[in-house]
Amino acid sequence: MSEYTLDACNMLCPMPVIKTQNKVNDLSDGDLLKVTCTDPGALSDIPAWCRINGHSIVNTDEINELVIVTIRIHK
Repeated sequence: MSEYTLDACNMLCPMPVIKTQNKVNDLSDGDLLKVTCTDPGALSDIPAWCRINGHSIVNTDEINELVIVTIRIHK
């Protein structure tokens, strides 16, 4: 299991989800991906994408104008 980060700041919907999907394709089962965004919609969009694709949300945070979503990859 490894941990990765993805900077999707200053991108608007649907780009944070698309960038997340592209990164997840390169990861392995059990890996963690921490996605940082400035689009507040990502707080609901990324978890919805994860539910559809079988990944788990480990944590979501909002710090000032940043949205941080941590995902556990399931393949």
